[in-house]
Amino acid sequence: MRLEGISAAVTGGASGLGLATARKLVKAGAAVTIIDLPTSQGAEVASELGESARFEAADITDVEQFEAALDAAEEAGPLRALVHCAGRGARIRLVEKDGRPGALEPFEDVIQLNLIGSYNALRLGAARMAKHDAVDDERGAIVLTASVAAFEGQIGQIAYTASKAGIVGMTLCAARDLASKAIRVCTIAPGIMDTPLLGRLREDVRKSLEDSVPSPKRLGDPAEFGALACNILENPYLNGETIRLDGAIRMAPR
Repeated sequence: MRLEGISAAVTGGASGLGLATARKLVKAGAAVTIIDLPTSQGAEVASELGESARFEAADITDVEQFEAALDAAEEAGPLRALVHCAGRGARIRLVEKDGRPGALEPFEDVIQLNLIGSYNALRLGAARMAKHDAVDDERGAIVLTASVAAFEGQIGQIAYTASKAGIVGMTLCAARDLASKAIRVCTIAPGIMDTPLLGRLREDVRKSLEDSVPSPKRLGDPAEFGALACNILENPYLNGETIRLDGAIRMAPR
C-alpha cells in the first residue's frame, strides 16, 4: 500500500504509540484522523502535525461515536488504513490480601475497551474499506495492538493479558475472514515502550526495566512502533501475523 495520499485513522492517536504512528503516517504523506477521548490532547496534537492531520473526539466503546469519527476520516478520502492503539490496563489480583475474590468490574472494563474495542475497530473499519475499489489488489489494512503480556502475563495483569491474548487470537481469524474483501490484518505486540506512563517512574525503576531487555538494553521507542505499523501497511504480503516488538524480552512473573 502506498501511504502517500491515503486516508488513515489512528485510535489512541493523541499520545504514546498512537501519536508516534500518526507522526509517521503524516510524514509519509497520508491524511491522518486522530481518534481519541474528548479529554485528550488530540486537538493540540493535530494542530502540531499540520494540515494533513485532524482530530475526532470519540470513545471507541461507543459505537455511534466511533462510527462518526470514521465517517469524518472518510471526508479526506476512502479509508485505507486503520491503526488501533487505544487501550489500557488495570491491576487485579484473583484473591486479595484480605481473602476477598478479585474485583469483577475493572476486569470487565479492560475487556470492553481493549478486546471489544478492537473488535469494533475491525468490523467498523473493514466495512468501510470493503466498499472501496481495490488499489494494487487491496482495499485496505488494519493494524491492531496487543502486548507481550498476551504471552507472558505478569501477576496482577490478568485482565490486560486476557484482552491482549484475545486480540492475538483474533488476528489470523480476521485476516482469513477479510481476505475475500482484499483487506489485511496484522497485530503488533510491543514490549516495554517508553510511553508517557513510564516517564513518571523513578529512575531506578526505569533502569531495572531497561536491564531486563536483552538487546538493545533500553525501553522501546514509540517511533519504532510507528515505523513498524507503517511497514505493515506498506508490505502487501504481511497478513494474519502478530509481530513482537520487544528487544527479545520474555516477561518474568512479576
